[in-house]
Amino acid sequence: MVSTEYERKIAARFAGFDQDGNGYIDREDFNAATKAVLAEFGTPARSDKGQSLYIGAEAFWQGMAGIADRDGDQRITRAEFVGGAVKRLRDNPERFAEIARPFLHAALAVADTDGDGAATVDEAVRVLKALGVPEDVAAAAAGTLDADADGRIGEAEVVSAFARYFTVPE
Repeated sequence: MVSTEYERKIAARFAGFDQDGNGYIDREDFNAATKAVLAEFGTPARSDKGQSLYIGAEAFWQGMAGIADRDGDQRITRAEFVGGAVKRLRDNPERFAEIARPFLHAALAVADTDGDGAATVDEAVRVLKALGVPEDVAAAAAGTLDADADGRIGEAEVVSAFARYFTVPE
């Protein structure tokens, strides 16, 4: 795959973060994602799970800004996002997953309604839909997250899939 094709695929991932569609990613996009997931599961923001999700979102935002916000304006443009991915993440997709891990861990905890340490496929679909993924895509994606077909999705499965999806190797 040529570099321009790689860049095109990374640019398409930008919309998943730009929750409000204003053309850039900022802290508010991460807060909006957090609010949507909490609302979907009826989890209060001031609960332990709610606070963990906000803390995870902030850590994710800080990590992403450190990688991609080249001009330091606390907003990541599409060009900065693509540049950050192409220059910093292509060779180390695990780094991006580690930046996302606190948010992913907390989102799984919110979705894990029975407290057994993993989300069901249906709970994963609910998270993805809350984040703006169309239902049919969310269902297909959640199904593939259940790599061992046990009906449960754990943190290792989510973090690994996240790294693959958002770093799109050439």
